[in-house]
Amino acid sequence: MRPDLHIVDDPAAAVGELLAEQARAGGSIVLTGGSTPAAAYRHAAELQPDWSDVTLWWGDERCVPPDDERSNYRLAKETLLDLLDTPPSAIHRIRGEAPPAEAADELDTALAGVTLDFLLLGLGPDGHMASLFPGSPQLEVTGRRATDGPAGLEPWVHRITFTVPTIQAARRVVFLVAGAAKADAAARAFGADITPGVPASLSRLAPRVEVFLDRAAGDKLVGR
Repeated sequence: MRPDLHIVDDPAAAVGELLAEQARAGGSIVLTGGSTPAAAYRHAAELQPDWSDVTLWWGDERCVPPDDERSNYRLAKETLLDLLDTPPSAIHRIRGEAPPAEAADELDTALAGVTLDFLLLGLGPDGHMASLFPGSPQLEVTGRRATDGPAGLEPWVHRITFTVPTIQAARRVVFLVAGAAKADAAARAFGADITPGVPASLSRLAPRVEVFLDRAAGDKLVGR
């Protein structure tokens, strides 16, 4: 299954518009970490400052306190939540400061029976998504909605992450990818075979997958 590819000048702005649109519609939104999503979050807050109909989640988190500069929650707080006029009706922060197995169990329990309407993901240069890295044991977890495990790239801190089945069950998966350093990974994840060797490719078994890339990141996908 091939995803819908969008190679645009400003993918963060395009994704920010989608986030604002989903916030107006309501439902569940799952955020990710990274510098490029930060720009999307700011744009979404400008376009739609009322998120009162949203329940907010994170697809993964580093095992650090919420005020740590490496925290995905802190990123979203500073670039989205602090800019809103009306906050989400529920914020399901992953407790990165808790023991990893305990935090993963809490997230797994909280996700029971939940439908994820909009799941935002980034793409690692090694093809990882969320904190599901090539060769990591987390990829093999199928009986849970969330799990924990070591990182495959810097920063080398333990992670809490959605499992592959949780990502594949989302109604809409949106990737935000920028930069030439991601071009090889994008070609393997979205233009080649679906394989655990490229974890992000496994997302393509979700019902709806859209990928927004700048021209540098999408360079090796052109013509595919």
